[in-house]
Amino acid sequence: MAWRSAHVGVGGYRPFVAKLSARERAALPDRAFAYIDATGRRRLPIHDEAHVRNALARFDRVRFEDDAARDRARTRLLSAAKRYGIVPVGFITGQLRSERSARAPDFSSLPTGTVTFLLLDIEGSTTHLRRLGDGYAAVLRDVRAVIRTAVRRAGGHKVDAHGDEYLAVFETPAAAVRAACEIQVAMADHPWPGGEHVRVRAGIHTGRPTLTDAGYVGLSVHTVARICSVGHGGQILVSTRTRTLAKDLAGVRFRSLGSHHLAGLGKPEALHQVIAKGLPTRFPPLRTV
Repeated sequence: MAWRSAHVGVGGYRPFVAKLSARERAALPDRAFAYIDATGRRRLPIHDEAHVRNALARFDRVRFEDDAARDRARTRLLSAAKRYGIVPVGFITGQLRSERSARAPDFSSLPTGTVTFLLLDIEGSTTHLRRLGDGYAAVLRDVRAVIRTAVRRAGGHKVDAHGDEYLAVFETPAAAVRAACEIQVAMADHPWPGGEHVRVRAGIHTGRPTLTDAGYVGLSVHTVARICSVGHGGQILVSTRTRTLAKDLAGVRFRSLGSHHLAGLGKPEALHQVIAKGLPTRFPPLRTV
């Protein structure tokens, strides 16, 4: 069956009119519902396409008993969406946004002054989503677990994670480069489902941003985003400032890729590729303007 994108509206999906009479609801088996609570009440019918679309639109209005129940219901709903050829891009994005908001991050413990940012982004995420359907949620969890482990081991801190991106901050450029190397090696070795080759782009930049109650603000945050965006999966790109401060890092060298115009930045930025054991060395030209 060909995959069809669901209609996007408020919250990612436009509600559909899908009603069941009490008799029709009672005749449905338990498997026709995404959520059954501890009292046996059955919620979010998913027995046909119209009700699956309705469930996608109403999911966040349901009060679940706990996070585990919510996760089980979400998995059942995503499986039903795949069965009816619905690509729930807006739903998944909305779920990630809701989870991020619920955690109410505290930025007061993050480092200030001169810091180094590491931004990672999954390459070809939309293609992976189309191939894996609801299985992409597990891929995203595994990617974030790999990143979190390496960032924590290198002494870094998570700043933000939304969609397919993950931003971390480090007190030293060397720590950021070490974390990026570990992440790329772990990503390459990980057994991804369905034979997928899941890779992340990595950008690193050092600067002096301002730390506010809402996170970091400053040109350095925009710069690391632009650096990450022009790379390729498995590649680590760093700015000249980062390269200069981390030049004596054991087992690591930097290949100059020349100066490039990055979108939104006033002047060209000289970029360098990290070369280290276990990392691929050949990539297509940078995706610069």
